[in-house]
Amino acid sequence: MLIAFAALLLLFVLLAGAAAFGLRARHVYPACLILCALGGVLALAALLIGPDGQTLTLPIGLPGQGMTLTADALSLWFLLMVFVSGAASSAYACGIEHKPTPNDAALLMPYPIFIAAMALTVLAADGLTLLVGFEAMSLASWALVLAKPEDPDSQRAGRLYLLMAGMGALCLIPAFGLMAADSGTVMPDLRFASIRALPLDGWKAAAVMLLAVIGAGSKAGLAPLHVWLPLAHPAAPSHVSALMSAAMTKVALYVLIRIVFDLTGPASPQWWSLPLLVMGATSAVLGALRATQENDMKVLLACSTIENIGLIAAALGLALVFRATDQTTLATLALGAALLHAFNHCIFKTLLFLGAGAAQHEGGNRNMDMLGGLLSRMPVTGWCVIVAAAAAAALPPLNGFASEWLILQSALAAPRNVGLGFQILITVLVALLALAAALAAAAMVRMVGVAFLGRPRMPRAAGAEEMGKPVRIAMMTLAGACVVLGLLPGLLLDLLDPALKALGGAHVSPRVNAVSMVMATDAYGYVPLAIGAVLALCLLLVWRTVMRVAGTDQARTIPTPAPAWDCGFIPPPRHFPFGDPQTQYSAGSFAQPIRRMLGRTVLDAHEQVDMPTPGDTRPAKYTLRWHDPAFRLLFDRIAALHAHLARFADLSRHLTIRHTLGVVFGALIALLVMIAVLERL
Repeated sequence: MLIAFAALLLLFVLLAGAAAFGLRARHVYPACLILCALGGVLALAALLIGPDGQTLTLPIGLPGQGMTLTADALSLWFLLMVFVSGAASSAYACGIEHKPTPNDAALLMPYPIFIAAMALTVLAADGLTLLVGFEAMSLASWALVLAKPEDPDSQRAGRLYLLMAGMGALCLIPAFGLMAADSGTVMPDLRFASIRALPLDGWKAAAVMLLAVIGAGSKAGLAPLHVWLPLAHPAAPSHVSALMSAAMTKVALYVLIRIVFDLTGPASPQWWSLPLLVMGATSAVLGALRATQENDMKVLLACSTIENIGLIAAALGLALVFRATDQTTLATLALGAALLHAFNHCIFKTLLFLGAGAAQHEGGNRNMDMLGGLLSRMPVTGWCVIVAAAAAAALPPLNGFASEWLILQSALAAPRNVGLGFQILITVLVALLALAAALAAAAMVRMVGVAFLGRPRMPRAAGAEEMGKPVRIAMMTLAGACVVLGLLPGLLLDLLDPALKALGGAHVSPRVNAVSMVMATDAYGYVPLAIGAVLALCLLLVWRTVMRVAGTDQARTIPTPAPAWDCGFIPPPRHFPFGDPQTQYSAGSFAQPIRRMLGRTVLDAHEQVDMPTPGDTRPAKYTLRWHDPAFRLLFDRIAALHAHLARFADLSRHLTIRHTLGVVFGALIALLVMIAVLERL
């Protein structure tokens, strides 16, 4: 199996090389689709058969330590996400008409490398291979973010993204250095098996944990390191945005889980959960709140990704709490909830980004206020987006609800078994997770209502049509997966059972089966098939009642709809004979109540209306300003520190030779003192 995966990676690299030498998009994207589909089938088959624990050594790497690959249950789980999202995104790219441009090689070559690098990261069995894959993933996605290098927004997104990617590398490299420091005599042994044999403790373990949270969290989008997501996702093409949001952020979570739950050993203090709990809750609320305020569909979905990454991080923090208090079963269930939601988010977020890309392609705009009425013109796309939005809003019986229910149940079980301080913290966490879920539902309702319902707001949206067959097939497949995995979530947890046993120490199957999930013996649990049947029956009764009361025959006899009330404005133009669509509720109209309740505190939102006096002919002006608190609290201060350091460094040009030698000598003494202190520790 490992040989097959290695061959797939080699084929991706060869495909990238062929794209660099002129292979066209009509050949590259179908080839990526075939390779991703084959990889997904292999990963699923390996999960069903069971991993064998073998490793494959490649003839490259450090002296005496070749780069090694392995395919354990955790690797296969995330590898399946990479290939599922990659196949759907490649199918979307196949359905778009690509006009040859001189920049084709620069855009096509990084795409297969991006997929191969993500797969290499999760298949790595040593620190060097993981870091090589992680950085190749960052560089390839950075090149794809700069799809329009002449666009100032793309340039800004690319600079910030490269900065965050560099920070991730600066944290992960010393983390692996600390873990492997005592594993070799001449050269540190970076293989995972050697690192597991010598688990860390004390300050080294704490440093590795914090470095892993910062290094992987910056790539995953954990607050306050999330600022690159809302900029990079709209700058990249839609199929690349889908891969970045659905797969790349999960690869970063894989690195975090691999280090914290596997390589640092089974024992961990309870405080290890604090960064994940705090950053997870903050990400969930802040991402959901920002999603209710954004007008750009892709920025909205990027903020929704921040919210879901926060939910997964909070579940991982709960698993650490339970593991530190020797509650193995609850730790396994919390970890299973995190991994289940990671997969579910991969499915519905890929679908949402593909739907947003189709709306942009046909409607000519990402701004929701420039769309509208797409459901009647693109019914397949519209209904698939509605299914995905309902899953993202955690509505039963779809897959998003199943995993979020398990996360919430894990949080509710925690206060009964931990100390007073953690009881208070987790109680606050439950409230914040509930708030994030409500805000996420509001954001999804707002997106669907403004962009896909109502009347077209622009002529381009009025002429929208369905996209090609590959795009529709990909979206319908993902929508069907949202329904099936929501009705049968236990099937995924059964696949996860080997990974949960290895990381959590217990089997999840006694509490979870194919049709139900139960957190405790005194609880009824969640039975999605029964819930789905009841909801379907209720919808059928409501539909029949409405049709009976309204009278279908009378409805058909109405010749034409009456013009909509335009609030006393001038008659609408000819191409909108039934009322000006601009008088519909806009995205800003839906966002204003939430912004006035929460935005002033969290986002520092300010509204200003410049109303002219009577007799003044100038138009009224409405101004809205708000910004992410991460910029004000963290990044603005880092920029100010950078400016101070730059001015200080500029003074070095005026130093004499004697002063310069003194600075070098002082730096050497400080380095020797640091080495002596570390040796004593």
